[in-house]
Amino acid sequence: MRWPVATLFSGRGFQRIRGVGFAIRTKLLQTLPESPVAISERLMTLRMLLAKHRYATFISTYAPTLPSDNETKDHYYAMLRSTLMQVPRRDKLIVLGDSNARIGSDSKIWGNVTGKHGVGNINSNGHRLLSLCSEFGLFVTNTLFQLKHKNKTTWMHPRSKHWHVLDYVVVKAVDLQDVQITRVMRIAECWTDHRLVRTSLCIRIRPPARKQKPQRRLNDSGLGRRADLSSLRAAMSSNLAQVSDCSPLSFQSSSDATKQWDTLSKAVKDAAVDTLGYSTRKHQDWFDSNDAET
Repeated sequence: MRWPVATLFSGRGFQRIRGVGFAIRTKLLQTLPESPVAISERLMTLRMLLAKHRYATFISTYAPTLPSDNETKDHYYAMLRSTLMQVPRRDKLIVLGDSNARIGSDSKIWGNVTGKHGVGNINSNGHRLLSLCSEFGLFVTNTLFQLKHKNKTTWMHPRSKHWHVLDYVVVKAVDLQDVQITRVMRIAECWTDHRLVRTSLCIRIRPPARKQKPQRRLNDSGLGRRADLSSLRAAMSSNLAQVSDCSPLSFQSSSDATKQWDTLSKAVKDAAVDTLGYSTRKHQDWFDSNDAET
C-alpha cells in the first residue's frame, strides 16, 4: 500500500466462512461522522463526509451462493432491503461486494438498472439482485462500460472454466455521472479466486478541519491621528533598533533568502507589538444607550 490503511472487518474471520469489511486510509478515520456499522457477517456500512456538507454511504456485501437454501437468501435480502431503507435520501449510495449473482446481458428488460455491456445469462440470484436494484433506483456500473471480456469477468467456474461476473459495484441511477470507470484489476493478488474490481468515482471527500490560532490585531487607533504619528514613528525606530535579530550582522551570517526574510519579518512584528500593543475588543452596551426607546 502507498498509504497507511486501516481495515474494518465483520465476520467469521478465523473460520474463513464469510465476512465483509472496508480498507480506508487512516487519515480519513477522523473525518467519519459516525462509526462503521457491522450489521452481520454479510453486511457492513460506512458513512463518509463529502464536500459541501454531503454524505456517501458505502455498503459492503457478501451474498449467499447459488446452492444456498431459500431461507438464507430471503434473510440476506431482507437485511439488505432494511439497510437500504435506512440510508438518508440525500446520501450518495455505493453498494459493493460479492453478490454471487449473474445478472446477464438483457438490457431490454432491465434497462433501468443495467447497461448494454453485461456478460452471460441471468440466474435466480441475479433476478433477486436486479429486482432489488429496480426497487431502490440503483444501477449496476459493471455493465456501463464497453470493455474486453477479460476486464469484466471476476470469477472462473472450477469445472467449466468459464468466466462470470459475480462481484458488482452498484450506485444510485441519479449518480451515474460520478462513475468514471468500473473494471477488473487482473494483476492484483488478493489470495482469493475472485478478481479485484475497481471503480473510480468523481466525488470530493471533505478534508480534516485544521485548527487555526486566532490572529490578534494590533492597536492601530493611534495611526489615524496625525499628532501621534511622529511619536509612534520614533518609538518604532527605537524598538526596531533594539532587536538584535534585525542587525546587519544577523543577515550576513545567513545566505538563505528565506531565513533572512523570516528574521526581518519577526523583528518588525515584535517591534510593532512593543510600539502599538494589541487591540482589545469592547462590546457596546446597546441596552443602556437605547433604554428609553426600548
